[in-house]
Amino acid sequence: MKILLLGKNGQLGWELQRALAPLGELVAIDRSEGGDLADSDGLRATVQRVAPAVIVNAAAYTAVDKAESEPELARRINALAPGELAQEARRLGALLIHYSTDYVFDGSGDQPRPETAPTAPLSTYGRTKLEGERRIQDSGCDALILRTSWVYAARGGNFAKTMLRLAAERDQLKVVADQIGAPTGADLLADVTAHLLRSAQADRSGCGVYHAVASGETSWHRYAQHVIARAQAKGLALKVGADQVQALASSDYPTPAPRPLNSRLDNQLLQQRFGLVLPQWQTGVDRLLDEIL
Repeated sequence: MKILLLGKNGQLGWELQRALAPLGELVAIDRSEGGDLADSDGLRATVQRVAPAVIVNAAAYTAVDKAESEPELARRINALAPGELAQEARRLGALLIHYSTDYVFDGSGDQPRPETAPTAPLSTYGRTKLEGERRIQDSGCDALILRTSWVYAARGGNFAKTMLRLAAERDQLKVVADQIGAPTGADLLADVTAHLLRSAQADRSGCGVYHAVASGETSWHRYAQHVIARAQAKGLALKVGADQVQALASSDYPTPAPRPLNSRLDNQLLQQRFGLVLPQWQTGVDRLLDEIL
């Protein structure tokens, strides 16, 4: 089985290289190797040349605020390119795995959303990601679309590293407290992807849209407190302790693109249909901290 992975050097793409390698011949590429989602002709040529049995698209335009001033580029990468990948997948009879986001919802309410909940994105990023989902579905190809949120990884920058740096440098730290979601490790997403890929290769009747996030919920404020408390328990010297992190409202920290206040996603369908248990968000964050501290 030949697997084409796009976006190999991103946080998720890096973990997918590890998780997918045992499943077949993995062709992992980045923008400079024919995987530029902004280059329609080049992207199609790459897929036709590789002729994979599985396409895993871990590439995306993820600069949420910048997308407000670059809507056409964001749409090109997040909507048009996934649609083109889907068309090529259908032509080849290949399986397409694609990643989407909680930003396809409006963030209202206080309950986890199932896959069937009405979509109503607030931002250009959310709208382009939703269009990408729909283009894939309209193509008629076999596809798994995984919506996720608050993704982090040990590789590169992440929220935990930022909080630890700021807590060591500053005398006070303020963090948004009214946005609720579940921090989800790229390693967990990659392992879930590998499991779903094997299942779908045997039986594609489970193709569709799924929510894939760590279990539980927290705010960015409580997330920061957890990270700082864990670091202090391991002996890291910080100026700001966990109980000194101040809560901030989203309205106190305006951004070009509005963030959904409720990023909770219900992952029960994924767990039930594929026999998975997705751990509590603290499990992955603690593992990350053990690795970077």
